[in-house]
Amino acid sequence: MIDTHCHLEMTQFDGDRDEVITRAHSCGVTDMLTIASDVESSEKAMALAGQYDGLYYTCGVHPHNASTLDDWAIQRLRDMLPGASAIGETGLDYHYEHSPRHVQAEAFLRHIALSKETGLPLVIHSREASEDTLRIIRDEDVRNGVLHCFSGSPAMADAVLSRGLYISFAGVVTFKKADELRKIAAIVPDDLIVVETDAPYLAPVPYRGKRNEPAFIIRTASLLAQLRGITLSDLDRITTLNSRKLFGMGQIVEEGRIAYKIRDSLYLNVTNRCTNNCGFCVRYQTDFVKGHNLRLDREPATAEIKASIGDPTIYSEVVFCGYGEPLLRLKTVEETARYVKERGGVVRINTNGLANAVHGRNVLPILAGIVDKLSISLNAQDEQTYVELCKPAVKNAYGQLLNFIKEAVKYVPDVTVTVVDVPSVDIEKCRSLAAALGVKFRVRLLDNVG
Repeated sequence: MIDTHCHLEMTQFDGDRDEVITRAHSCGVTDMLTIASDVESSEKAMALAGQYDGLYYTCGVHPHNASTLDDWAIQRLRDMLPGASAIGETGLDYHYEHSPRHVQAEAFLRHIALSKETGLPLVIHSREASEDTLRIIRDEDVRNGVLHCFSGSPAMADAVLSRGLYISFAGVVTFKKADELRKIAAIVPDDLIVVETDAPYLAPVPYRGKRNEPAFIIRTASLLAQLRGITLSDLDRITTLNSRKLFGMGQIVEEGRIAYKIRDSLYLNVTNRCTNNCGFCVRYQTDFVKGHNLRLDREPATAEIKASIGDPTIYSEVVFCGYGEPLLRLKTVEETARYVKERGGVVRINTNGLANAVHGRNVLPILAGIVDKLSISLNAQDEQTYVELCKPAVKNAYGQLLNFIKEAVKYVPDVTVTVVDVPSVDIEKCRSLAAALGVKFRVRLLDNVG
């Protein structure tokens, strides 16, 4: 876990800073980003980062202190930036207005200029100032940074996410009256969410009212995982990857995964090849799903795939999925599925339903008895929509797909067809089509994979 926003340089930690950092490490918090609020705290944060493993720092002037950001201060910040992970925190705070609004805005602009000059991301503070914050972000075309301790509206979330800015959630999301914030936290895309404490402030429930510290991030992260329907381990992996991408904190996993766990399922990534080129497919956007790198540099051998599984009974199911169409490797899927079944596992295959067309025969009898579930991507209510969305390389793909679904129910006990909620898809027509075919139906959210 990475705490992307804390203030370990503050005097509240002068008496037990070593113990605070030790407690964080013992809870699994490997890295922390201590956030500066003025020139003096920038200097202290930089010094602390040199003393403690896993501690990184930012340089900047908080909107409370915006009146102190003169030319000398800018130059001093610039001198400290070569080792920094980000610029800030900066932004607007209209709750206290310790500095006049126009002075805050000018300071925000100077931080933005530093960010563009150096390429370092911005840590943006916005309290009761959403409209002006968004205006400046739009006017200055800000696309590199994070809205820290997010407490804005759904509209604000949409606006910043559309620019590729990250959203960070702190202990506020655990507060009793934070219902709207929890709804936002549930749907922020995986690749744009991070987590923080803002220690020593905003301790999460059940520590609310006490001095916050990085070890408490686990409480916030646990709630976020629950809201998003994943495990704490999943959220840890997702936010750690995002933190490393945004702030350069540590190394990103470069090697593509063969087997990867999400929730209590094990997924098998057997190929990156596919017969379709769906415009909404996540593989055209990123190498990662739920924090796992799925970009293979080669197709793994069947023996490698088997070795990566371990005990299949510890998972609710073993799923052939990954970044391609698994049934292109029919023999590998057959042998691996049989291996899993012989050891007491449950097997599901996620497929585009074009295997019969690819192999020139009905492959479904091969799956009988070794595959428990099929999830087939229907994706459209008619052939024209399917061709436009999925751009199949197979001729008569939609007809082939429907025939595959009709055949599937003869050989596999649990068959579900799925669609992605893109505007051109008529969800209700697809639902009716699934009912007519005698299979289950599920809608998949666009850009929400895994």
